[in-house]
Amino acid sequence: MCVGCKTLELGRHKFLSLAAASIASSAVLGAGHAFSAGDTTSVTADEALARLKAGNEKYLSAPQVCAADLSNQRERVAKVQTPWATVITCSDSRVPPELLFGGLGLGELFVARNAGNMVDTATMGTIEYGAEHLGVPLIVVLGHERCGAVAAACEVVTKRTKLPGSIGPMVDAIVPAAKAVRGKPGDFVENAVRESAKRTAVKVATKSAIVSHLIKEKKVKVIAARYDLDDGRVEILG
Repeated sequence: MCVGCKTLELGRHKFLSLAAASIASSAVLGAGHAFSAGDTTSVTADEALARLKAGNEKYLSAPQVCAADLSNQRERVAKVQTPWATVITCSDSRVPPELLFGGLGLGELFVARNAGNMVDTATMGTIEYGAEHLGVPLIVVLGHERCGAVAAACEVVTKRTKLPGSIGPMVDAIVPAAKAVRGKPGDFVENAVRESAKRTAVKVATKSAIVSHLIKEKKVKVIAARYDLDDGRVEILG
């Protein structure tokens, strides 16, 4: 999105505040984990992905083993968290990441959820905090089958549907992905779900200076995935 700039008259105090913030931000980007504090996970991105895959297999084959000892977990993570994967997924009530990845416990996943699993400023900040401050090595953008937000974007493309309130601007972010796959073989909404997840993963990897820096240092990986509501399987998208 393009935001117009306008000249502002800044007082000396305001100018110094902004300058200090800019210097601090530059230090973060230039020093890797400059503002990282406390313990971080020792799990690598590849190990994290293997854990997610194994957890999803457990969810498919033996969902009854997903019961967790929450009391002991709560005590263990109350003062420090060391999550090993960040998951950006839809707010859809049928897509709880901790459950569909095998009944993961407290302190394991760093999760951001919104309709359509999109990345706005707040979500990008959440991702950056997880990667930079908590040392999370793997970022997963998880779309899902029959996503209502994606279906709405497809209707905007095909029917020029007008959506009320803040729903319209939210769905607008998905429209470019829907336009990109319109007319292609297969189900329009399904194709858009996959395309949107892939585009969002690319956005995370390239538009965040913090994440792209950590990728270059081989400390972080970003992937797109898709959850099947019918059979429960998570597919990693190429």
